[in-house]
Amino acid sequence: MSAINEKDRVLKLLRRVANGSLLPDEALSRLQTLPFEDLGFAKVDLHRGVRQGAAEVVLGEGKTPEQIVAIVSRMRERGLRNILVTRIDQAAADALRASDMSVTHHPLPRLAVVEQDLPLRLAGNVVVASGGTGDLPVCEEAAITCEALGSRVERIYDVGISGLHRLLAQRERLVRARVVIAVAGMEGALASVIGGLVSCPVIAVPTSVGYGASFGGITALLAMLNSCASGVAVVNIDNGFGAGVLASRINGMKGEK
Repeated sequence: MSAINEKDRVLKLLRRVANGSLLPDEALSRLQTLPFEDLGFAKVDLHRGVRQGAAEVVLGEGKTPEQIVAIVSRMRERGLRNILVTRIDQAAADALRASDMSVTHHPLPRLAVVEQDLPLRLAGNVVVASGGTGDLPVCEEAAITCEALGSRVERIYDVGISGLHRLLAQRERLVRARVVIAVAGMEGALASVIGGLVSCPVIAVPTSVGYGASFGGITALLAMLNSCASGVAVVNIDNGFGAGVLASRINGMKGEK
């Protein structure tokens, strides 16, 4: 997912034009495919890394293994590493491996990292906390996304409010974080409790874990949106990926911690 290679590629081209080792017409030809590349069934956004600091992420859900392989192959050809594929099944992961790619597949969060290279390049750390063990697929999607973007991650799992002493025992780790991702289903109270303990931003992730009146995560979503704790932001139900991206962007901002 790292966009450093793409930025470096553009800078190298411009420097070669500046020092006369590359003709402007040749540089233009190489840059023509930068904005996106049309594969017919997908338009691969090759410019996203330059615009946003991280390359496009491939949503595997709804795509065939062949489509996923074609998209990831094109990104890999452009020198990208840490290419994230979310909501990926075993068949698609096997297809990527069969295409001579280095694939780290995480079945629990249904996430794959292609050409994994995870240098820690951001100073702060992100804490991912879960209400229960049932929330771990979403937690791991958030944690692995953060790691792919260069963040150091601490995992604090199964510290839901039904046993508040478990969470309070981790308070020192929580207050050291630059960002906390609080993942919970049921009534979703974990984010509010953590929000009342720390001074850093808290990203609340409601999950679809729970019985009937949890309504597939809607109850947790509404509870988190109505948190009385300051500094709590909320992403969509089960959206660990979105929380991981936001946490890493916050972690990468200048400032003291």
